Amino acid sequence: MTTQTISRKPSPRIAQYWALTKPRVTQLAVFCAVIGMFLASEDLPDWQPVVFGTIGIWLLAGAAFAVNCLAEREIDARMARTARRPMAMGDITVKQTVVFALVIGGLGMGILYYLVNPLTMWLTFVTFVGYALIYTMVLKPATPQNIVIGGLSGAMPPALGWAAVANDVPMQAWLLVLIIFVWTPPHFWALAMYRRDDYARSGLPMLPVTHGLAFTQFHVWLYSIALAATTLMPYAVRMSGLIYLASAVVLNAGFLYYAWQMYRNYTDLIARKAFTYSIIYLSLLFAALLVDHYLPLGL
Repeated sequence: MTTQTISRKPSPRIAQYWALTKPRVTQLAVFCAVIGMFLASEDLPDWQPVVFGTIGIWLLAGAAFAVNCLAEREIDARMARTARRPMAMGDITVKQTVVFALVIGGLGMGILYYLVNPLTMWLTFVTFVGYALIYTMVLKPATPQNIVIGGLSGAMPPALGWAAVANDVPMQAWLLVLIIFVWTPPHFWALAMYRRDDYARSGLPMLPVTHGLAFTQFHVWLYSIALAATTLMPYAVRMSGLIYLASAVVLNAGFLYYAWQMYRNYTDLIARKAFTYSIIYLSLLFAALLVDHYLPLGL
């Protein structure tokens, strides 16, 4: 599919810039960062690092996604899922995207440095480099293990949020990062499986394209088992209590169900449902951590 074959109404310029930031993905990342902020404090955290940390992390995440859209504009134009993105459509120029990314990224860094703390700014900047440059420009077009190797940058939001409030990144924060890191491959490979024709046209070496469905299905199942075990670790180290444990068990049952169905009875519909559930899964899992943190039944 090319941009010339798509009929559409022009969207407002502000909506085009908003789309560059991939708002739905950004919202999930920022949500996990905010959970990290609240878990970093035994009581309610001070409002300043929460508010300005959220804004700064959101701005830098948006800048990273804008750079991603810039680097992958030709690839996006070949894929039905992404062909309507502003850069793929030619609605926004390279110069406009670069300026936009520099402005919001620079603003985000300034907010984090001066209104939160330098540690959060540098960690968020390193995350920006990891996603926008190393993952997007180096790993993604080079290896079918791109989402595994590059998954650390996408898993960093809880550590960024924790750093914003505590000015430190202890073991508990890295445990949250580990959960998202292990969650990312089965989440993304579910999408890649039912969008495999898209990825074949794109030229990207995604696992279902390079190694086939059966190989990918098996690895989704393995990673899902690893994820279920990883999500029990906050309870094992007394970071959380019974509310989180019960929630994790229930949510993992659903995740493993979809992973098993993809492994043994694959259809594109099952993969699509699994992808949708994986987003709900991560949101509810982190919400359960927050509820458990503040309720008396926490331990």
